[in-house]
Amino acid sequence: MLGLLLLQVLASCLWLGYSEVVNSFDSCPQFFYAGIPPNDALNPNNPAWICQHFSNSFRYATLYDRDRRIPVYSAYKYEPGFGNSPHLWWFVEPQLINPAYSKDMATETYIEKTYHITLQQIGQSQAITRDYQNLQGLDGGQLCPIDHQSGDNSKTATFTLTNIVPQNSILLKGAWKEYEKKTMAQNTQGCTTTYVITGAVPGDTYISNNRVNVPSHIWSAACCLGDEKPTKAWGAIAKNNMNEVTVSSLGELEEELSKLYLGKRVTLFDDACPRE
Repeated sequence: MLGLLLLQVLASCLWLGYSEVVNSFDSCPQFFYAGIPPNDALNPNNPAWICQHFSNSFRYATLYDRDRRIPVYSAYKYEPGFGNSPHLWWFVEPQLINPAYSKDMATETYIEKTYHITLQQIGQSQAITRDYQNLQGLDGGQLCPIDHQSGDNSKTATFTLTNIVPQNSILLKGAWKEYEKKTMAQNTQGCTTTYVITGAVPGDTYISNNRVNVPSHIWSAACCLGDEKPTKAWGAIAKNNMNEVTVSSLGELEEELSKLYLGKRVTLFDDACPRE
């Protein structure tokens, strides 16, 4: 009996070994300054740590909330550049369905045909395309935005449903777009490398028959390196029902998030990133 139990444990370990969706970002620490992700204060009850993989490379990292079917945050390096606009379809994450499946993001149709499963089975672990159809006043907002990536493959990799949340349409196309395009370009002047973590605070409402949570706030934090050391950092936050973004220090953003997460102390970056 004991031998059978040991074999079951060993089999489970080997099965999990095929996956990039595990319990840490050990496979893709390069998207966090000093390889240190945010602390556990943001972790949901049923998390998935995703090293977003496309075309033979990791593109960014996402902490995903399986229950609410939205990302908690996506972490990446700010590297805006040229690249073709991607296709019109969205990817989903095979590993959230089964850890033995491919670590490359894929379309729903490809997964259905390859693994002989239904769309309903795909949707048990994550949002699917139809969750974001026919929305009123909301659009799918990317946490790792296409405009902050360079090259066809990195831009295409942002079009996965594990990287988007239901975001207020006016905010997404207005003040938040202004922050992503203009404020980030201004603030990163002189930075050799800029690490970014963009996230969403869970809200009280849902779309698609209570399948996908609508965040109460959208936020973003950045740590700028001059040569090899951090020289400055900042944060931004917006209520998801208003067209207004508040830009602040990193420390102020962490304090605000700590309140929104019911007093849990939130730390987004390594201590070397300035808080004031």
